[in-house]
Amino acid sequence: MMPLKRNLFLLLLAVFYPFCRTTAQLTPQKIAQVDSAMRVLHAQGQFSGVVLLSEKGKIKFQKALGYTDYLQRNALDAAQPFNLASITKQFVATMTMKLFEQGKLEYDQKVIHFIPNFPYQEITIRQLLTHTSGLPEYFDLAMSHLNTLDTLTNDKLIQLLAEKHPPLNFASGTKWEYCNTGYLLLASIIEKASGTSFEHFFSTQISQPFGLKNTFVYFLNGPNQNRKRVLGFERKNGKAISNDLIRLDGVVGDGNIYSSAEDLNKWIQLVTENKVLKPATWAEAFKPVQLKDGSSYPYGFGWGIFENGFEHNGSWVGFQNAIFRNNKTQTTAILLSNGTNPIFRNILKKILAGQPFHLPKTHLIKNIKLIDGTGLPSQQVQVRIKDNKIWEIGKLEPFVGETVTDGNGQILAPGFIDSHSHHYGSLDKTPTAIPMLSQGITTIVIGQDGSSYAMDSLSKWMKEKPVAVNVASYTGHATLRQKVMGPRGLYRTAKPEEVEKMKVLLETELQKGSIGLNTGLEYESSFFSNRDEVLELAKVAAINGGRYMSHIRSEDINLTEAIDEIIDIGREAKIPVQISHGKIAIRSQWKSAHEVLAKLQEARAEGIQVTADCYPYTFWHSTLRVLFPKRDYTNLESAQMATEQLFDPKESIIVRFAPNKSYAGKTLAEIAGLRGKTEAQTLMDLVAEAEEFDKKNPDYDEGIEAIMGKSMDDEDVEAILAWPHTNICSDGAGSGHPRGHGAFTRVLGKYVREKKLFSWETAIYKMTGLTAENLGIQHRGLIKPDCYADMVLFDPETVVDHADVRNPKALSSGIKMVWVNGELVWQDQKPTGKLSGQMIKR
Repeated sequence: MMPLKRNLFLLLLAVFYPFCRTTAQLTPQKIAQVDSAMRVLHAQGQFSGVVLLSEKGKIKFQKALGYTDYLQRNALDAAQPFNLASITKQFVATMTMKLFEQGKLEYDQKVIHFIPNFPYQEITIRQLLTHTSGLPEYFDLAMSHLNTLDTLTNDKLIQLLAEKHPPLNFASGTKWEYCNTGYLLLASIIEKASGTSFEHFFSTQISQPFGLKNTFVYFLNGPNQNRKRVLGFERKNGKAISNDLIRLDGVVGDGNIYSSAEDLNKWIQLVTENKVLKPATWAEAFKPVQLKDGSSYPYGFGWGIFENGFEHNGSWVGFQNAIFRNNKTQTTAILLSNGTNPIFRNILKKILAGQPFHLPKTHLIKNIKLIDGTGLPSQQVQVRIKDNKIWEIGKLEPFVGETVTDGNGQILAPGFIDSHSHHYGSLDKTPTAIPMLSQGITTIVIGQDGSSYAMDSLSKWMKEKPVAVNVASYTGHATLRQKVMGPRGLYRTAKPEEVEKMKVLLETELQKGSIGLNTGLEYESSFFSNRDEVLELAKVAAINGGRYMSHIRSEDINLTEAIDEIIDIGREAKIPVQISHGKIAIRSQWKSAHEVLAKLQEARAEGIQVTADCYPYTFWHSTLRVLFPKRDYTNLESAQMATEQLFDPKESIIVRFAPNKSYAGKTLAEIAGLRGKTEAQTLMDLVAEAEEFDKKNPDYDEGIEAIMGKSMDDEDVEAILAWPHTNICSDGAGSGHPRGHGAFTRVLGKYVREKKLFSWETAIYKMTGLTAENLGIQHRGLIKPDCYADMVLFDPETVVDHADVRNPKALSSGIKMVWVNGELVWQDQKPTGKLSGQMIKR
């Protein structure tokens, strides 16, 4: 894996810049806070290193916590030498300035004067010092052209630059861009100009004359191989592992000078007292670099410079360092760390600047069977949360004072992601998200069936009204049509100019974080669109990195053609496509799921990323009007076909019917009996009465009619659920169909434990990792380090749904605990009141 750059100076601005604008006095309170924070973070395995604070050269605080070598466990102290990483650069700059004072080089000399085969004729020494050369970083060049047995050296790098001549990032002197390559070249120039080795010049001109006893040059295959030094490490899943020099570390100049906190404190005092170089030399070194356009950047020769002082940090392999000097108060802060965790650097900055700071909270979950969302076999491990993310997984022991949850041997899984949800409307009245959390859902994906909210509105609502689950959204095709064509203009194909307007609106929403385009082509608001209209919009989604999900144009009589359409869109737009709530909703085609899935698999073999989601029920929830695929609502023949092929009137229940609310909860067959008419005629009459009610009550917003239609076959549902590219969804809401309260627990209880359709690991994968993959959601759906801590603990012996058509809001059992972004939001069959959900954007 490619290592990080030795130093990202822009990060330094965030680390210490606020301190530069303060008096930065070392008050007893600040010192006590530094001490306390160091101890807490060290106890949590998040800090190993030395901190030294001084005023006027006098040490006011110094502490070392950790080990020089995590194998031998030798304790650190403030006199031990750390790899300075990019803090090396200020020493290299000083050596260059010494040669300037000795008359052996000029800042505006061309590099080729000292390195004849250097391929960039105009670059000067000054531009190397100030990071304005335009040279590319050497890391990629070296990794591309050297093999794993090669150790990079300064000479090899110069040879690579001469042979490969990579283009400059910008014209020299026109921009500031941090560049490690320049300081490697400076080290080579120092050798040419001084006539001796870099390490000898450093020893005779810097470390020896100024009494820096624990400061030296160390690189692979170089001198000082027997010098004792602090070794870098990283903490991984509770264990300290080596993270020290790599094969790039045969170079020197951008790093690989070692020093101790005590030596650096002495050095900074000598620098500020003008005892190293002449005052005029320092004055030039601490001027902001001037660019060719007349602007400047706050970097001099090897230091970032600010109104009250100077600073630098250094990051390389297992080292995280920083130095800050406030000349106004004569205060110096030195941080040397031999771990990869940079957290204390930011905390130190905040403490010294007198700003509030946050110490991370950790929480250990033990005695669990971990199913991590990858589909791989379960593990007997512990999981540690840090703030809102998963930090460690493995054989972990509790920290002193750490809160611990005992999982009692139950399954810990990633929080379930509902790829097709209508729950958002219920969150306004119930922000604790009971229908979702009670079945283990931690993320809902809305903007379904072609209808969506604007991303700006969603973000605003989520900030103003926190909720307990995460929310992501597609942009709805019908919503775009309505904005462009008007609510009464949807029953036709869009004109070319209207499609163009929709494309602009869609691109804006995608740029604001929408997952992609979503269509509800079976519904009237989009049914009259043609394939080209959808394709043009899908291409916009593809260009912007989005995805396409569709309630396809038909799930019954025209199912084959509808599937062909979404496959064609995936092929032509080159976009991942997902079929919403996959089903076969026509009796004549029952038990043909394997044929449909074979067609989808054939498309995947062609390279089309087609996937599906599915809920575990044989009845759907929609409007009565979808039972007329030809939109001929007064055609008795079509109504008879619907009652015979598209749904079972005796098992299909009216959810709501505004013209006669007493019909809610009755089957269509029961209503037909009450009215003394056939089921087909009753279906037509109800559609007509609902339409009349809508005309007379245009402001009615509670939903005029809905039906739960029984129209699928168990065998088909199981086949679609089992397809390797199908993830689980609910298609549910806070009321209505029982799937809104029980889809996920129904899969676990019925299809895993009872029917053994698939394993626990596969089922969890279909609810988490696969869903995140199908939707393009990052850092969710898996339990692994650095993923957000959305998790569910459940009992595999008891988890089950209880919601049914007569009691659709019955809560599931067996879901013991749910965490969303590290906060416990569900426990003991009730919400905890924590509202830690986030808006998830693409």
